Amino acid sequence: MMKSVLVGYDDTDASKRALERAAAIAKAFGSKIVVASIAPIAAGGGGRSAGPIDSTDTPKMHIEELHHAHEYLRGEGVEASYEGAVGDPADTIVELANTHGADLIVVGTREPNLVERLLRQSVSDSVAHKAHCDVLIVH
Repeated sequence: MMKSVLVGYDDTDASKRALERAAAIAKAFGSKIVVASIAPIAAGGGGRSAGPIDSTDTPKMHIEELHHAHEYLRGEGVEASYEGAVGDPADTIVELANTHGADLIVVGTREPNLVERLLRQSVSDSVAHKAHCDVLIVH
C-alpha cells in the first residue's frame, strides 16, 4: 500500500512532471502527498539547516514554488502538506521522507550538462542512493 508520497519540487519542468506523477499515484492509491521544496545551502555547508543560504536560490523563492504546487494539486483535487526547508536538497528530501514515513519519494530529473556530470551527482541520483524507501525518478 502506498500511504504517503513525498515529492521533491522546485518549479522546474522535471519537478512539475514529478508532481503530476505523484498526484496520479495519490489518486490511484488514496495516498497523502508531502511536497518538499529545499533551498540549498552554499557550498561547504551540510545538514538540514547548517551553512549560509545560497543567495541565488532563497527560501522565499521556495515558498513561492510550494504555492505553485499547491495551486496545481488543488486543481487536481489532491490534498497535500507542504514542507519548505534549507539544506542539501538530496539529504533533506531523504530526511523529510523518513520524518513523514513516506512509502515513496518522487523526484524529477533532467539531463545534466558535461560540467554538472563531472562535478557532482544529480539530486535524483543521490536521493535514489540514500533513500530507505522506493524512489521514482520521473524523466
